[in-house]
Amino acid sequence: MPLLIDGYNLLHVTGIVGRGKDHTALHRSREALLAFLAASIEPAERGHTTIVFDAAGAPPGLPRTIDHAGMTVHFARDFADADAMLEALIAAHATPRTLVVVSSDHRVQRAAKRRRAHAVDSDRWYAELSAARHRRESPPADLPQKPFGELTPDEVAYWTRQFAAHSGGAAQSQQPAATNDFANPFPPGYGEDLLDEKE
Repeated sequence: MPLLIDGYNLLHVTGIVGRGKDHTALHRSREALLAFLAASIEPAERGHTTIVFDAAGAPPGLPRTIDHAGMTVHFARDFADADAMLEALIAAHATPRTLVVVSSDHRVQRAAKRRRAHAVDSDRWYAELSAARHRRESPPADLPQKPFGELTPDEVAYWTRQFAAHSGGAAQSQQPAATNDFANPFPPGYGEDLLDEKE
């Protein structure tokens, strides 16, 4: 789905601040925002992502358009401001109903709605993107943990029989099946530590 982002409008709501001493504070923050977007937007979607910044904050000698991690970044040099360029890009878009426009600016949102594009406030979109990235980077809490220590020979035999029973008997020739495996569903030695404590 094509994505059109009002760069400085989004930067304002994120609170992202660039570190270091090179260049201006605005340049560092803009680079930090682009790095965040590159790390948060799925690689397949970056090629359909366009970010527009006002030209006033562009570094001297920088082209009007650059590529950042597959995303297209425009500096609105030939426009009065970024809003005017965003309006022009929305008006020229071949399939506006598929377009998502990220901006809290009412002028930009009206331009999106005129072409039936989907307009979303920057703060809401940023919150959703951050949550999606967090889910992607955090393992599910209910994943089983790797067991510690080595299995006893009885435990190995028990699990070998279980896997053989559920895999069509492929491992049955290596280990004879017990006749009462299902009478006691627990592996050998299970709970013995509790009995030892009582004694």
